[in-house]
Amino acid sequence: MMRIGHGYDVHRLVAGRKLVLGGVEIPFERGLLGHSDADVALHAICDALLGALGAGDIGRHFPDNDERYRGIASTRLLEQVVAMATERGYRVVNMDVTIVAQEPKLAPYIEQMTVNIAAVCNVDVAFINVKATTTEHLGFAGRGEGIEAHAVALLHAA
Repeated sequence: MMRIGHGYDVHRLVAGRKLVLGGVEIPFERGLLGHSDADVALHAICDALLGALGAGDIGRHFPDNDERYRGIASTRLLEQVVAMATERGYRVVNMDVTIVAQEPKLAPYIEQMTVNIAAVCNVDVAFINVKATTTEHLGFAGRGEGIEAHAVALLHAA
């Protein structure tokens, strides 16, 4: 049995925070505001996996009013979601992730993001695709107010 899920996340860019995307710290003058490390790429992946499982969303499992998750690395959240999928008898088949940001340029970091995601999801890097795009200066992402991410995940009964 196969199951497909879609995930989406967005966070505001602010001064005084590290920018972490796909588990990679990216040098930039601003970072994403959030209760955890605010990694929108990994949050979108978590939501895609949870959606495929029919298990709600990231806020249900890791609420932003729970101090256990304050400042937590989103790789740890993703590890827990992958463990949940495994416990329910599913494994990640493949994943496609799009990060939407006007800046910074993300191309130099895509390969490491892919490696990080594949490692946490226990799949070969060939089954994880990460890409970045801009909005040609349109909308909040185009104005540099925030970064968003979309993810689609396919699970298969193990």
